[in-house]
Amino acid sequence: MNQEEFKKLMNFYANKINIMFTEEQIIQFYKYMNLLIEWNKKINLTSIEEPQEIILKHFIDSLTINSYIEDNQTLVDVGTGAGFPGIPIKIYRPNVKIVLVDSLNKRINFLNEVIKELNLKDIETVHSRVEDFGKNSKYRESFDIVTARAVSNLAVLSEYLVPLTKIGGNCICMKGNEIEEECNNAKNAIKILGGKISKIDTFKLPENDISRNIIVIQKTNKTPNKYPRKAGIPSKEPLK
Repeated sequence: MNQEEFKKLMNFYANKINIMFTEEQIIQFYKYMNLLIEWNKKINLTSIEEPQEIILKHFIDSLTINSYIEDNQTLVDVGTGAGFPGIPIKIYRPNVKIVLVDSLNKRINFLNEVIKELNLKDIETVHSRVEDFGKNSKYRESFDIVTARAVSNLAVLSEYLVPLTKIGGNCICMKGNEIEEECNNAKNAIKILGGKISKIDTFKLPENDISRNIIVIQKTNKTPNKYPRKAGIPSKEPLK
């Protein structure tokens, strides 16, 4: 896909979610897409490889959380993978300070290359299991926004995200469809961790039937020091 075709498609979808890109942002996203396609031949970053699919299912999907973020906030993207939603948010909202966390060093190497090639500022990568990251005093309960896309069920995800969120901050959980039972099963776990579900938004991606849910968890109380538990335990023994 050439850059002009890319620009038209990006602007078309962006308009549907009330976003407008600058020329520089379009160039950055275009570079990002090409780096993703190139690196994906060497390491498994994404099963989505067609440019139009990357635009909609990665870039636009990531930006659906834009309205939940305020200027100059701090955001951590947990289990970021190939950088979603963190890098699209950084491109569109350059004054948001972002940390990308992933447990696989190959992905961290890719993210560092993207950051360098796109000349992104105030963004760092951390190679870590999220359970260990959540115990790190430098990061624990320090972020305005903690987000993750398609990572674990909500009870497990809450144990990853809530400990990183400052009191008054929000976890933004990006999920697929059919989440009612998941939310009900996670309510007590979220309460134990010091949070509460404050909002659930359901929508479809533009020009598509793909359903998405955004679950917002507000951090209301300090998280007990024992959470998150050691690596591997939250997923094996979710809080109830």
